[in-house]
Amino acid sequence: MKVGCIGLGDIAQKAYLPVLATQAGTELHLQTRSPATLARVGDQFHIPAAQRHGDLDALLAQGLDAAFVHAPTTVHPEIVTRLLEAGVATYVDKPLAYELADSARLVELAEERGVSLAVGFNRRYAPGYAQCVEHPRELILMQKNRVGLPEEPRSMILDDFIHVVDTLRFLVPGTVDDVSVRARVEGGLLHHVVLQLAGDGFTALGVMNRLSGSSEEILEVSGQDTKRQVVNLADVVDHKGQPTVRRRGDWVPVARQRGIEQVSLAFLDAVRAGRVLSARDALATHELCERIVREVRRHA
Repeated sequence: MKVGCIGLGDIAQKAYLPVLATQAGTELHLQTRSPATLARVGDQFHIPAAQRHGDLDALLAQGLDAAFVHAPTTVHPEIVTRLLEAGVATYVDKPLAYELADSARLVELAEERGVSLAVGFNRRYAPGYAQCVEHPRELILMQKNRVGLPEEPRSMILDDFIHVVDTLRFLVPGTVDDVSVRARVEGGLLHHVVLQLAGDGFTALGVMNRLSGSSEEILEVSGQDTKRQVVNLADVVDHKGQPTVRRRGDWVPVARQRGIEQVSLAFLDAVRAGRVLSARDALATHELCERIVREVRRHA
């Protein structure tokens, strides 16, 4: 199976290529416009020169079966359109695009062509988070905070807060019938945002503070007098009177801890099996993010 990797930045090098480059039966092709990066990364992962490409045309000429897109979000619409029109099953980093209309168009194009389109919401596959589906979830709280990083609202929500939005959507135990948003914006920059999703018997809160004094990600699900807490996607603490801690194994790769290995292999397995993956549910996350952007601007 021929698999392309488009864009060779940090996320590709640290998380995806260590997984893709070790898959038996996979012929990995790299593509970036930077000759120096292409040479360095190609050498690092022992990719033959014939499988290194400086432009998308050369990559598509190889007859790809699948592609992973790790290029900047601004060029996602152009690249993903080319791949889908060529019939290439496509996995793309979140978000699909900064504008909802572009995201919707890509999902519709994939459906029209009958081609797989998957969006990289890896937290759905992270072991600590996936195991929370088995836990009572009357109240869900997720915080993803940073230090000194207030940002323009659309880019912050679509590049980062989207992980919180999608994780809450993944974990809510029923239909959401109430959505509310609170935010603080100063000088056009979003300092913090709070999302509440509620339905019959449950409430889910998502919080991001870009001036929190700490870089952290904490998920808590609770109900029926029990609580499960996942800290930085690594340590799992179960509370039922007395806390019980399960720590990430010393030799567990970061890609596996964060669900990137699992989501990548699930995508490749679907391609091998001829199953077409839909990005329609991922589009629902983008639609909710667009609603949050509008509410944040209203608060501003």
